[in-house]
Amino acid sequence: MISAERFCDELQRRGFDFASGVPCSFFGGPIALLGREPGRYVPATNEGSALAVAAGAALAGRSSYVMLQNSGLGNLINPLTSLVMTYRIPLLSFVSLRGWPDPAEDEPQHAVMGPTTQPYLRLLGLPNWILRPGDGLEQFRKILGAAQDALRAGRPPFVLVEKGVVGTTEAQPPEGNDTKLDSGEVVRTITKLATDSPIIASTGYTGRELFGIEDRPTNFYMQGSMGHASSIGLGVALAKPDRKVIVLDGDGAALMHLGAFSTIGSQQPSNLIHVVLDNGVHDSTGSQPTTSSTTRLEEVAAAAGYQTWRRCRTLTEVRDAIGSALGSPGPHMCVIPTRPRTGPMPPRATSSLTPESIRGRFTAAIGGAPDATTVSGAS
Repeated sequence: MISAERFCDELQRRGFDFASGVPCSFFGGPIALLGREPGRYVPATNEGSALAVAAGAALAGRSSYVMLQNSGLGNLINPLTSLVMTYRIPLLSFVSLRGWPDPAEDEPQHAVMGPTTQPYLRLLGLPNWILRPGDGLEQFRKILGAAQDALRAGRPPFVLVEKGVVGTTEAQPPEGNDTKLDSGEVVRTITKLATDSPIIASTGYTGRELFGIEDRPTNFYMQGSMGHASSIGLGVALAKPDRKVIVLDGDGAALMHLGAFSTIGSQQPSNLIHVVLDNGVHDSTGSQPTTSSTTRLEEVAAAAGYQTWRRCRTLTEVRDAIGSALGSPGPHMCVIPTRPRTGPMPPRATSSLTPESIRGRFTAAIGGAPDATTVSGAS
């Protein structure tokens, strides 16, 4: 294992003095270290943005790199192919290899990207190397040397990092958590008010919390697809205008695809209630900070065209906001400051349910179409 300090120091020694990225637990240590030094790391809202930020710094003469999870590689492709590769911008990328080498050993949402990450990069003609847990500092240095040769040749290199390669470092928790609500109490309050309303829960700890508090067929637990809970909720709300639809989102996920707010505002789904649990961190990847402290999400929703928007600081305010939203036309936004989660978390829904069964029972519970896998094609 390479310590987080050695990982960052070796890159710094080679002149790489600017980084951006989206958190992954594999890179929790380096991100925590770099985040303590102003100007060294930019926490981006999504992977494409991270690449563009690093590309801008590279255009201005900084040696830059990005760190991200392979599940977010798709967000990276447009700026990678149309910006970095087209303009031959020298940029180094570190990508964690989730779902690899054995997809069955990871979460279901990584089963597709794990085995296809390296072949996909090869398809694009991009040089890449795998850094494995048994590789030490010398192997890391050899890979970085080869990556720098690729950069000088105008080809953006990728270093693919397996689990357990880089050491961890304790993240610094946000201040002022003692005045914030417990997310479990908030989720429990909302589920009691929701009765049979469909609930779409964002990926990570939010979905796990909902599953542990009250599992029911009208819950849809996202595995992966971070940032798209509100868009899924919009689709359900438009397809089922007679049902109130609740989205349980996280601040990091909401920020990742903030443009969804504008789409919701333009479509005006009167039955959509969008709840953001804002704890200021990416909980499930190591509590790296999000940018929600400088973004008033309820005000963004207001500007996007939501009918109501509130920031709730007490459970009484949460009850009032959700109760009012259930009885009035929306779309509604409710932002709830919560403490970062501590202690043991409930298991993922997929610990006892397959993704297909989650989808099937949800569709059946809200009166959707028959399971597509059981419908024969028209002749």
